[in-house]
Amino acid sequence: MSIHAQLGRPGQPGRLGRPGRPGGSLSRRIVLLAVGIAVLTALLAGLLAVGLTRTSADDSARRTLAQIADAAADRADAGVVARTSQTRTVRTLGVLGIESASVGRGGAVTSTSRIARQALTPARQQQLLAGGRVSARDDIDGTAVLVEGRPTDAGGIVLVQRRSDATADSDRLVRRVLLALVIAVVVAVVVSVAIARRLSRPLRRTADAAHALAAGQREVGVPVEGPDEVAEVASALNTLSGSLSRSEARQRDFLLSVSHDLRTPLTGISGYAESLASGVVPPDDTARVGGVVLTEAKRLERLVGDLLDLARLGADQPSVAPERTDLVALGREVESVWGRRCGAVGVPFTLVAGAPAVWTVTDPARVRQLVDGLLENSLRVTPTGRPIVVEVRAEPQADVVEVRDGGPGLTDDDLAVAFEPSVLHERYRGVRPVGTGLGLAIVGRLAEVLGGTVEAGHAAEGGARFTLRLPHPTTL
Repeated sequence: MSIHAQLGRPGQPGRLGRPGRPGGSLSRRIVLLAVGIAVLTALLAGLLAVGLTRTSADDSARRTLAQIADAAADRADAGVVARTSQTRTVRTLGVLGIESASVGRGGAVTSTSRIARQALTPARQQQLLAGGRVSARDDIDGTAVLVEGRPTDAGGIVLVQRRSDATADSDRLVRRVLLALVIAVVVAVVVSVAIARRLSRPLRRTADAAHALAAGQREVGVPVEGPDEVAEVASALNTLSGSLSRSEARQRDFLLSVSHDLRTPLTGISGYAESLASGVVPPDDTARVGGVVLTEAKRLERLVGDLLDLARLGADQPSVAPERTDLVALGREVESVWGRRCGAVGVPFTLVAGAPAVWTVTDPARVRQLVDGLLENSLRVTPTGRPIVVEVRAEPQADVVEVRDGGPGLTDDDLAVAFEPSVLHERYRGVRPVGTGLGLAIVGRLAEVLGGTVEAGHAAEGGARFTLRLPHPTTL
């Protein structure tokens, strides 16, 4: 599929066009993800903090109240008269703001607090009078309280503390923790929005550049910045933009070259046809004019044929019929045909075989088509007396067919573009004999079709070297 089909033609939506956004933008997703993580973390931290703080506060309050109850019981038992001393202790606790109640041996209850009197239930009275200790949580009139009771010589004493009073400091701490978590969530939202915008900005610029490419603009570039992955996308888009520009420039040059080559024989044919039609050509020149028209028509036919071959080879699935092939035998077939053609113009032709046979699995017709194309190119530029060599050999990684000539050769700059359509044709038009400009392009595509590679280089014979490498088959 072509680049234009992938990006979309101007005025048409392509694969990189602006689609609908059922999933939302990247920045929105980043924000939602960050907020979700922050909220979840805050909830977990809040639950843990509240649970641990309240549990610790309850335990601490119970220990403190138990210590006060122990001290109060000791104080009540320290007096000369146990009953009087216990009553005095209860009053002292009331002055200190501690709610308490006492029970005597006869069952009389003394208290400075209604809630303490209610906490001293008959069951707890019996437990204290029996010498037992009381340590409990209770709910009195909807108020959670802590209850600590100790037996005394006069009966028993009970201390009561509202849980809200005991955990007031811890509740303030919990509220501060929760406030801090809320602030953390807000900060996370702000930071995630800033990060999301920072991350999405280069992606948005890259997307805009892709849309510009799809709309036909080619001088498009985006700064390579952001995280490695985002920077890599921007770099790839810049490379794509440059490649498209170069490719389209070559296409334009190719079309201009082909148009010029088509116009030249058409102009000759049209001119001579008009002369024949108007009767201005003398009868004695009719044969000569007809020969010129025929020559130009064949030239035109050859150019159209090369264009068709290149188009067919550019198809998605060109036909290939691989079979077990001896490249040396194929080279001898080439020698029997091209030896005579080269000899007819005074060009020595040599076949060099590195082994009696070089077996591989390939399409012999395609290989022959490729070699014929290279020899056609070499014979066109090789002067009389200079050699053309076809060598067949086996290398460790590939089987090789090589065509070398003693012609003018190629420069180092030519080697990189040797198989580009019409590039060398345009460089050497009027300098040396040239063909349609498509022969080497067809050779390059044929090498790809065969699963091999072809490269251009400098030949020991002084001209150009073209080397076809076919990978060794796994089985013969």
